[in-house]
Amino acid sequence: MAAAALSMSVTTAQAKVEGDTIILGSAISLTGKYSTNGIHTQNGYELAAKLINDGGGVTVDGKKYKIKIEYYDDESTPARGAQLAERLIQQDGVEFMLGPYSSGLTKAIAPVTEKYGVPMVEAEGASRSLFTQGYRYLFAVLSTSEQYLASAIDLAADQAKSTGKDPAELKVALAFENDPFSQDVRAGVMEDAAKHGMQIVIDENLPRDLSDMTPTLIKVKALKPDLLIISGHSKGAATAARQIGEMAIDVPMIALTHCDAAKVTEKFPEASEGFLCATQWSPTLTYSDDLFGSAADFEKLFKETYEGYDAGVPYQSAQAAAAVMVFADAFERANSFDKDKVRDALSATDMMTFYGGIKFAEAGNNIAKPMVLWQIQDNQYQVVAPPKWASHKLVWPRQAAGN
Repeated sequence: MAAAALSMSVTTAQAKVEGDTIILGSAISLTGKYSTNGIHTQNGYELAAKLINDGGGVTVDGKKYKIKIEYYDDESTPARGAQLAERLIQQDGVEFMLGPYSSGLTKAIAPVTEKYGVPMVEAEGASRSLFTQGYRYLFAVLSTSEQYLASAIDLAADQAKSTGKDPAELKVALAFENDPFSQDVRAGVMEDAAKHGMQIVIDENLPRDLSDMTPTLIKVKALKPDLLIISGHSKGAATAARQIGEMAIDVPMIALTHCDAAKVTEKFPEASEGFLCATQWSPTLTYSDDLFGSAADFEKLFKETYEGYDAGVPYQSAQAAAAVMVFADAFERANSFDKDKVRDALSATDMMTFYGGIKFAEAGNNIAKPMVLWQIQDNQYQVVAPPKWASHKLVWPRQAAGN
């Protein structure tokens, strides 16, 4: 049900509002290496727009408006994303943007939206460096990237202490894609590991095509770390799960990003058992709102609407839906389609959604929602951190399939 990319022929500039319809624009990865998550994102955007429209739309100056999102395929390429953002704004007349998928694409597009004073609410660019540039028109609903897997370090330290071991004795192996998001995840992990005095015994970049991490895993087998941490978006997670299973990698704790988007429980059920998986959101959390209801209600509706999500709805889709909700809320509070009035309304956002709390710092990052860690237990994603949100206890040590 993902909408197709728009035709590239544009004959006349398109107004930001057409009749009773608000036009939002997005350059999104429908092809290329980020296409899996790009489609998850688009599905989230579309579902939120549909529910808002079915409920009567948004009210601005006493009139009801529906939301429509127009897309171009950025082909998972930053330069293409920037070009298409310019096209949406300059040729198509779009004055409100939803973000692309990935920090790299968001970094490419943010200078364009900032240049034209176009508010952008993004859901998939978590790099903390996005929020150190002084951007005034960029707002992100998700937690920043340095938080993604840092809590795995604390979990490992707690486990060490519970067995009478000094956390400083723990050995950590790192394997990260060389992209802005993954490198920020790495920075957060490194900072927390340093706090506990842990030893980093492997610290490598994944290959560009993310198709083979055998050299790193050979070192893991030889050096026997206590904790292996990997970040390579969906393709990297799938490769890691497959090769960890094939090579029977036996590490007490393995933590990854993008487990759910890569569908590791479906594709590699034995190998992925015990993985810790960073998530922005889980349907078992107690968040709720008036549009979708609870987090569990959102998951149910999403599964009923889109095929292929039997194993679970990825957080990318949930946070994309939340981004559309933020725009709808800001339009109504601004009571205007003036870009700067909408920007000011966005900066004053303070709302609860099925995805979690959303409140923006001056830099545009969300300061109202924590990251969550799942552990795959019996092929199910169970929340194990942070403790106040945990539904299950951590299973430790993890055992390699077949051991």
